Amino acid sequence: MRAAVYDRYGPPEVLHIAEVGEPTVSESEVLVRVRASSVNSWDCDNVRGSPFLARAVGGPIRPRLRVLGADVAGEVTAVGRLVTRFKPGDEVLGDLSSSGWGGFAEFASAHEDALVRKPAALAFEQAAAIPQAGVLALQAVGRSDAWQGKRVLINGAGGGVGTFAIQLARAAGARVTGVDATAKLEFMRSLGVESVIDYTREDLADLAERYDLIIDVSAHRSMSDYRRLLAPDGRYVMVGGATSRILQLLLFGAWGAATRSDRTMALLVHQPNRDLDHLAALAAAGTVVPVIDRTCELADVAAAIRHVSEGHAKGKVVVTVA
Repeated sequence: MRAAVYDRYGPPEVLHIAEVGEPTVSESEVLVRVRASSVNSWDCDNVRGSPFLARAVGGPIRPRLRVLGADVAGEVTAVGRLVTRFKPGDEVLGDLSSSGWGGFAEFASAHEDALVRKPAALAFEQAAAIPQAGVLALQAVGRSDAWQGKRVLINGAGGGVGTFAIQLARAAGARVTGVDATAKLEFMRSLGVESVIDYTREDLADLAERYDLIIDVSAHRSMSDYRRLLAPDGRYVMVGGATSRILQLLLFGAWGAATRSDRTMALLVHQPNRDLDHLAALAAAGTVVPVIDRTCELADVAAAIRHVSEGHAKGKVVVTVA
């Protein structure tokens, strides 16, 4: 089969198309003919081997996994003897980050628990845009109506996780403020945010507004700045960011617990595919719309990863597999 592979860390161009063996399935796995995948920031990190945490997972010297791609949507072609949830011909979607990745290929294998059924109303391209970014956003916002009338700030609102978080927060009744670069301001307004902030021209530390929830997709500011932006009983959730900021957040979290602070600052621990079936149903109903910046073919994965890593993508970049 064809797959986008890499054998060393570096710029996106280290990825190339090669013929590799079709994956086999264990007794609890299924084989999926991949119809579409999508690019996530973790793919960008894994290609570069940076930050260090990427190498801690992917291999300290050389990549341990040759084929990246966590998000997949496609058709089941074979199942292991212990598989009970799927049969050949079923259309599925899922996040394979806990099953060895492998979405940037014509076929991928995964444990059956890493997949859910694709609603018929969703195209494969739409379905492939959902798993990782959508689940992260859902974990950050939550499934309750606790944010009715509350103020929610989303930093990095124009990207994959951010576009899902905007829609989920608005569906929960929140008043949403989106933060991103100049080129994404009108795009964020089109998704229904109440106000936008251009981080290249405005300093978040100078804002007078206080927020009940801050979802930080791209943490580059100090934790003290974010804490000052929280309302009493406010909650800050870091979805992604530099390693130094993650360490700083852990210290702030420990300090907040020791002082019994009313403001909560937490690092979101990704739980792949949690409530993915619920999220797919929301997308099928039109409550949440997977926002696709562009689609490309498997041969163009390197260019797609560069586009995402440079922060240009408005929503998700989807890779279609013929």
